[in-house]
Parts: sequence; C-alpha cells; structure tokens
Amino acid sequence: MSDRPIESPDERRTAPIELLWDLVFVFAITQVTTLLWRDLTWAGFGRAMLVLALVWWAWSAYVWAANAQDPGSPTLRGCLLLSSISIFVAGLSVPHAFGSEATLFAVSYAVVRFLHLALYADASRKGNAAWSAIAGFALTVAIGMALLIAGSFADGALRIVLWVLAAAIDYAGPAWLTRERLRGLQRVAVAHFAERYSLFVIICLGESIVAIGVGALGPSTERALSGELVVAVALGLLITVAMWWTYFEGFAETAAERLRDHDDPVLAAADAYSYLHLVIVAGIITFAVGIKVLTRDSVSAPLPGPARLVLCGGVALYLLGSAAFALRMIGRLEYEKLAVAAALLALYAITGAIAAWAVAAAVAALVVALCAVESDAVRRVMSGRAGEASSTASERMIG
Repeated sequence: MSDRPIESPDERRTAPIELLWDLVFVFAITQVTTLLWRDLTWAGFGRAMLVLALVWWAWSAYVWAANAQDPGSPTLRGCLLLSSISIFVAGLSVPHAFGSEATLFAVSYAVVRFLHLALYADASRKGNAAWSAIAGFALTVAIGMALLIAGSFADGALRIVLWVLAAAIDYAGPAWLTRERLRGLQRVAVAHFAERYSLFVIICLGESIVAIGVGALGPSTERALSGELVVAVALGLLITVAMWWTYFEGFAETAAERLRDHDDPVLAAADAYSYLHLVIVAGIITFAVGIKVLTRDSVSAPLPGPARLVLCGGVALYLLGSAAFALRMIGRLEYEKLAVAAALLALYAITGAIAAWAVAAAVAALVVALCAVESDAVRRVMSGRAGEASSTASERMIG
C-alpha cells in the first residue's frame, strides 16, 4: 500500500503531465507572437488574435476536462500526450496558417479538439461530468471544426470568414447555447483550476521576457549592448514584473477564494477564466511583440506607430482584461486599472516623436504607480482581515 497521502479533489494540484502539456503550448504561443511580429498591421493583428483565440480555447478546454479527471488517469495521460503532438504540429504551421499550411493547421487543431471531447466523455462515463452538457457543446465543436477544415481549402477573405465563424461557434457552445446545462457540468476542483490559469499567465509573461532578450540580441549575437539598450531592456523587464504583480499580488488568490465559495462556480469559472482570461493573455502577447520591436530596433529613435500601439495598447488590453476579471469574480470595478489603461492609450497618441526607450520609461512609470496603489489597497484589506480575526479570537476567549 502506498504511503502517499490522499489528495482532496478540491485541493488537488497540477499533475506533471499537465506541465508537459503546457510546455508544448509555450511553442504555440511563441508562434503567435512571431505571426504578429512579421505583420504589424491591423489585418496582421486580426489574424494573430484569431490564431491565439483558437490556441487559447484548446488549452482552456483541456483544463476543464482534466479538472474532471483523476490526475493519475491513463486516459488523461494518453489524451494529453496525443494532443501534445497535434498541437505542436499546429504550432509549426502557424506562420503559414493563412497560406500554404492552412489545412495542416486546421486538421491538427481539430484532432486536439476531438481528443478533448473523448477525454470529457471518459469523465462522464466515470460520473465526474454531465453527459447532457458535454453533448451540447460537442455539437458546436463538430460544426466549428468542420468550418475550420473547410475554410482551409478556401482562399483570402473567405477563409478568414469561415475561420472566424468556426471560432465563434466553438466559443458560443458553452457560453450561450448550453449555458443552463453548463451549471451542472462538473464539480470544480478550485485549487487545480485557478492554478492552471495562473500558470498560463506565467507562460505568457515568460514569452514577454524571451521577446525582450531576442530583441536585444538583434539579428546577430554580435550586437553591442549600449547603455540605452540596457536601459530599454531593464524597462521592459520592469513592465513585465509590474504585470505579474497586478495579477498575483493578492488578486489571483482572492479570485480563487471567491470561486471556492461561489453559488454558481461553473458559470463563474467559465466567464472569468475561460473567456475573460483570453483578454489578459492577448494583452500580454501583444505587449511582447511591442517590446521585441523596441529592443530590436534603435532604442534612441522614435518607435513606429504600429510598434508603439502594440506596446502601449498591449498593456492597456491586459489591464482591461484584469479589470473585467476582478469585476466578475470579486464584484469590484477597479477604476485605477481603467485609468492607467486610458493613460496608456493617450501615451501612444502623443509619443510619436520621442525616443523608444522614453516611451518604455513612461509605460513603466504608469504600471509601477498602479502597483504601488494596488499594494497599498491590498495591505489595507489584509490589515482589516487581521483585525477581524483578532476581534473574533478575543470574543471567543471572553465567551
């Protein structure tokens, strides 16, 4: 008999096989940033965000299915390993997904989505998930994947229209078409669920750090590290750390606590994590492209408009997503995040003539100030909780 303690389903953590699965998705995310970096136009941004939405939805879907499985399940391991191969192939084809490798991308991605349904069906067979809810969004998955594959054989605008429609239908399955049935989908293991999404945020922030390093090295490792470049790199890292701070400094933990006590945990988790976290992730990935351009080109020259927009706008998008997440989970509208997001967009509009490193310094100043304000708020909340706990303890002693 094993001496390993039995882990409570509510407190289970990420399994090693899931961490391996995440590593494969790291590659897919890097391909999305490359896709956007190669075409910094509105059309390029739209294509990159479409691919990101598909990649994100596949990853998020597996979080839900794995949450309903025993972490040691052979079915879980088998589906994750097989889908890892398929999503890696899909990642390889991302740079040419709107060209010569469209069908390879669509078919390999569809394999990932159908393996997810098989994993969920196994969870239903074991009594860990409701078949009625699974059958509801299985239909939208099938329709969406059919449109994705059909679109891969089309050209130009028709392909994009079919792919957007495929993503919309796939997203709409649990969002609207089966929302009532979704309530009874499964019991949410909160510790595992919240940890998985936190880890994905870390993955994306890691991509930002890689983008800073790749940009600083330039086309050749022979590039000299000037004082201005070192300052720009330090500022890029400071912005990344500030984004990490706004998510993890009390915020992620508070959201997980609210989910644990929520009256409607499945719908709250779907809204706040599966949907709204896409905005958070999109903001980080967009910022990663902007900071890569900033450190790769001359940091003493003005940033081109598109690069300046993804730098400032990426952080603003991240803050908007964070504010929406807080509103859904905590019920609090974080005006300070909205104010900084607006200031970042204004910064984009007025900094067309100043040096790139100065733009980064202004962005860093805004997000660091936000961290200071939020840290003060967290300290006040923690002090209030400590006071309440002390008061309760005193009352018990008196009683």
